[in-house]
Amino acid sequence: MEKIIKIKPMSVNQAFRGRRFHTKEHKVWIKKTFLLLPKIKLPHPPFEIYLRFGFSSKSSDWDNGIKQVCDVLAAKYKFNDRVIRRGVVDTEIVKKGSEYFAFELKHYEKNV
Repeated sequence: MEKIIKIKPMSVNQAFRGRRFHTKEHKVWIKKTFLLLPKIKLPHPPFEIYLRFGFSSKSSDWDNGIKQVCDVLAAKYKFNDRVIRRGVVDTEIVKKGSEYFAFELKHYEKNV
C-alpha cells in the first residue's frame, strides 16, 4: 500500500546552491546521443516513460541516468519533460563497455 508523506518534494534546484554547469563530457554525451536517437512519432501528451539502464558499476544508483536521459529526449523530440506523468525504470548490470539505455514513450491515461 502506498504511503503518503505530506511534505513538498524538493527540486534539484532547491537542493543545490548556485548555478550548475554542464561538464565537457556531458556536452559530448548530448551530441552523441542526439545522433543515436531514432526518429519516432510521439504519442499525444501527457506521457509515461519506460526506461531501462545497463550500468557496468554495481554501485550505480538505480536513478543515475533518469534526468539526463529525460532532458535529452525532451530536447531531441521537442517536448517539455514536465508532461511526463509516470515513469517506470529497470536496471541491470552489464560488462564494462556494454552500457546502454533504452526508452519508450506512451500516452499516459491515469486510471482512476
